[in-house]
Amino acid sequence: MSEQSKPNESRRQLLKNIGLGVAVSAIAAGTTTAAHAAVDKQDDSKKETQTTGYHETQHVRDYYETL
Repeated sequence: MSEQSKPNESRRQLLKNIGLGVAVSAIAAGTTTAAHAAVDKQDDSKKETQTTGYHETQHVRDYYETL
């Protein structure tokens, strides 16, 4: 009976570690996403300087016809 009254410490520690792992992985995923967004934003600015301006394509003309 004495074993039943003792709380299972290893099980509690496992649950704490799982919760901590989920929190850390969520933070890491958010940081990685922010870093990729910053890199993509820099790449887009380079692409914009290489364009020569407005290009009217067929899908734009089709849209203008609907107005």
